[in-house]
Amino acid sequence: MNTEERVTTLIDLMRHGEPVGGSRYRGQMDDPLSATGWEQMWKTVGNHHPWDVILSSPLSRCVSFAEALAERHGIPLEIENRLQELGFGSWQGKTHDELTRYDPGLLQRFYRDPMTNRPEDAEGLGDFRHRIVGAWNDILNRHAGKHLLMVCHAGVIRMALAHILEIPLSNLFRIKVANAGITRIECLEQGEEFLGQLVFHGGSL
Repeated sequence: MNTEERVTTLIDLMRHGEPVGGSRYRGQMDDPLSATGWEQMWKTVGNHHPWDVILSSPLSRCVSFAEALAERHGIPLEIENRLQELGFGSWQGKTHDELTRYDPGLLQRFYRDPMTNRPEDAEGLGDFRHRIVGAWNDILNRHAGKHLLMVCHAGVIRMALAHILEIPLSNLFRIKVANAGITRIECLEQGEEFLGQLVFHGGSL
């Protein structure tokens, strides 16, 4: 197969906007978008709607916007349960200040080495990688050659970037992901696999 015959799939990963309750380690809690969060997401997409399919995490801060965008432009929508955020265990629902009140170095240790300093009862990063990469590969195989929008979470976007750029899991949280930002990845089919290339990270359309 020559280069011209290879299938290219374009994936735009969009993080949800600000949820009700503001910044906290929300994980798999199902807080809805705030009014600001809705505004952030509509501002990011503007009048653009180039996608063939929209895929979404089932959590309301993602799927509510995905449903509204799909309905507005008549784009097929798929809910993918594996696109949920990383489970933060005992940290879920807590703010930065709440977590560091009695242990100021807690989050610093986590960001330096999240493999060995994860929260109690949190989802392991290896398990999270298995979940996200499995969903990623299934989506690519199911929608090869299309332009996709994936409405999801900061952790999902970090893991997708770690997967395609071969970033060690210990460095996962060195990637900043803005509310309602878009990360574009171009995937080129190579045999039974796809080679992913980062086009841009954290921008608007």
